[in-house]
Amino acid sequence: YSPFFQHALNSGIRCYHVAPALCQRAKVAMSHFEPNEHINYEKLEKNINIVRKRLDRPLTLSEKIVYGHLDDPAKQEIERGKTYLRLRPDRVAMQDATAQMAMLQFISSGLPKVAVPSTIHCDHLIEAQSGGEKDLRRAKDINQEVYNFLATAGAKYGVGFWKPGSGIIHQIILENYSYPGVMLIGTDSHTPNGGGLGGICIGVGGADAVDVMAGIPWELKCPKVIGVKLTGKLSGWSSPKDVILKVAGILTVKGGTGAIIEYHGPGVDSISCTGMATICNMGAEIGATTSIFPYNARMKKYLGKTGRADIAALADEFQQHLVPDSGCQYDQVIEINLSELKPHINGPFTPDLAHPVSDIGAVAEKEGWPVDIRVGLIGSCTNSSYEDMGRSAAVAKQALAHGLKCKSKFTITPGSEQIRATIERDGYAQILRDVGGLVLANACGPCIGQWDRKDIKKGEKNTIVTSYNRNFTGRNDANPETHAFVTSPEIVTALSIAGTLKFNPETDYLTGADGKKFKLEAPDADELPKLDFDPGQDTYQYPPKDGSGQHVDVSPTSQRLQLLEPFDKWDGKDLEDMLILIKVKGKCTTDHISAAGPWLKFRGHLDNISNNLLIGAINIENGKANSVRNALTQEFGPVPDTARYYKKMGVKWAVIGDENYGEGSSREHAALEPRHLGGRVIITKSFARIHETNLKKQGLLPLTFADPADYNKIHPVDKLSIVGLADFAPGKPLKCIIKHPNGSQETIMLNHTFNESQIEWFQAGSALNRMKELQQKSS
Repeated sequence: YSPFFQHALNSGIRCYHVAPALCQRAKVAMSHFEPNEHINYEKLEKNINIVRKRLDRPLTLSEKIVYGHLDDPAKQEIERGKTYLRLRPDRVAMQDATAQMAMLQFISSGLPKVAVPSTIHCDHLIEAQSGGEKDLRRAKDINQEVYNFLATAGAKYGVGFWKPGSGIIHQIILENYSYPGVMLIGTDSHTPNGGGLGGICIGVGGADAVDVMAGIPWELKCPKVIGVKLTGKLSGWSSPKDVILKVAGILTVKGGTGAIIEYHGPGVDSISCTGMATICNMGAEIGATTSIFPYNARMKKYLGKTGRADIAALADEFQQHLVPDSGCQYDQVIEINLSELKPHINGPFTPDLAHPVSDIGAVAEKEGWPVDIRVGLIGSCTNSSYEDMGRSAAVAKQALAHGLKCKSKFTITPGSEQIRATIERDGYAQILRDVGGLVLANACGPCIGQWDRKDIKKGEKNTIVTSYNRNFTGRNDANPETHAFVTSPEIVTALSIAGTLKFNPETDYLTGADGKKFKLEAPDADELPKLDFDPGQDTYQYPPKDGSGQHVDVSPTSQRLQLLEPFDKWDGKDLEDMLILIKVKGKCTTDHISAAGPWLKFRGHLDNISNNLLIGAINIENGKANSVRNALTQEFGPVPDTARYYKKMGVKWAVIGDENYGEGSSREHAALEPRHLGGRVIITKSFARIHETNLKKQGLLPLTFADPADYNKIHPVDKLSIVGLADFAPGKPLKCIIKHPNGSQETIMLNHTFNESQIEWFQAGSALNRMKELQQKSS
């Protein structure tokens, strides 16, 4: 017998039917919650062998898993960075803010049930106010209509439902659903967190999720592969977070666009599984398609501790397919010596502005950034593991031993109910409370702007430090003057105790209550609990075997939910004399295009949430946010109001953007809103991957300047025409005629990345419309 099969016999684990050709391999469930959905390493192996024979070269780990999920490995054209792949992901995960629109689109498809295992996770709609229990009760009351919609829609269409309070989607996935070799897509940009367990986990918009749930092959541009070779060993105050903070400083917020970041090398084994997840999670901040680590003993240990030793045993048998081939080639290689890596802190206002912690105090004083820290916040989907909480508690315990508490306000966000229950049992939570911390709900909270902050006024200049992943202007508290820095949880804890950015825990001393100076020692903590994890409260709702009789209620008068109407089809004509809604100056993230925070409550109501369209973007004409010229009235007003006026008057409009337009979240509302309000074209210097795809899915034209300098030729008062759409074809640039107010014209060329099926989305009005057309033809 194989080691796994013998283990199964010895331990009483249920053995499923074994295929004759694979008599030594028991079938292993993807998760405890889906005992009849099995891991299919045999198919992965078969596909990898087909592709390896075709390409005749060693494969990276990323290639093995991606190509191992090809719909047609024998015929699929494969060229990194150029061809579009048709893939068959294993499963789908959705968080509650994006699941609303995804499920509304799935309902519109008319299909009776999802084709792959899928889950909904309630983590985005819980606002941090006074503490975990109170905030959770308040969220359940305020969001009852939305939670009921998601629960009943999940029951009807076969989707598992994780109730509010269960935890953050990415932590739940790591604990229950990710495994080595899985391909999972999730409607959140930090889905790559699952790469810490050796899976290809990719953030997408809701329309992509609908494709997979509908059983349609999912399209992804064949990613390049950037290798990050790790040598040495982490020690002292350096942590896994510092790896990605360093990489972000090297690659910048767009350096990973169109690529998978693949970590390898001897240094990998010095990082815990949850530490690897932290690194993969924040890879979203460099624009990467996803990030991944090779299967190793640290992953095996984590799988065993989370009740999935059977998956680890099966992965051991297929390990050759879960690590890169010797001699494989990367498109770019970065080397980091972990033994030399120093603690880092990145920010403010962008996650790629990297500084060693030892330098940040002096840099802040030089730049005029506030050095006094108002709030320290640990947790989030990036850093809320048992090890993270343990290392933070180890720092806090030292301060308490010398009679100190945090000088800054201090909050703790457990990543899941399992983490919360376990750190309560093992005493970490109480230590963090004793040092002055407030334990928040198992949810996203301040990381995504769900923070009812009271200690400052809007417009007040201040500094916060977090263990989060993203620190765009106003993201955490809607205050554009909040200087947010991201670092590791242990550094956040140390800085919160000191109360200033000028404190370097590696070299500086604190003064205890007795007046004596002392130095914090580098924290040490177990990566996993000595006892089993405490699962806490049961927060999972299984979908019934037959949900056809389940009613899903969407009231026509609801202000939170709205059934979708199909977008109009392309009329076959060129887009002529479009007005420019806004020419954006500088960084324009999805937070700028469709703000989160208080707007999250409208994520299921397209018309209501469209009232936040581009309200954070800076208008190049006047340097202001949410103030644009109405070309028909010549009056300045809010962006959404102006767009609605153009729509009412039957006038099409365009947006002009700068570099990496749409970086950040996977929220497809940033594409749905301009489409809903009459937009047709978004022209930029470059796009972030997920946002560009989301725009295509909703029937918009995301185009880029063939010459980036042509950005300067277009003025907010001009009119634009996109001509040649009758001959719209892959790889063929489009012509744009710029009409200036003085009557003069000039022509520029615009590039695009549409393939044939994506052009069909545009022609049909949206990808969903095209899906319905195909369904009608087949029936």
